[in-house]
Amino acid sequence: MEGQSMIDSAAAARHARFGKLPERIRYEDMVQEEPVTLHDPARDAYNPEGSWTSFSCFAADLGL
Repeated sequence: MEGQSMIDSAAAARHARFGKLPERIRYEDMVQEEPVTLHDPARDAYNPEGSWTSFSCFAADLGL
């Protein structure tokens, strides 16, 4: 009978810990909103002088 009481106490401990579902989380608490940055045309403009620095090429590194 000692084994049965041990099983019952373990089952009671498990039920006390895992016997119910966690609290629901509201959608508003899961979403983070940030303001949009303003459009900067200078950032998106094409710069032919600096465009070669935006990629890495082995042939360009060798000067070919």
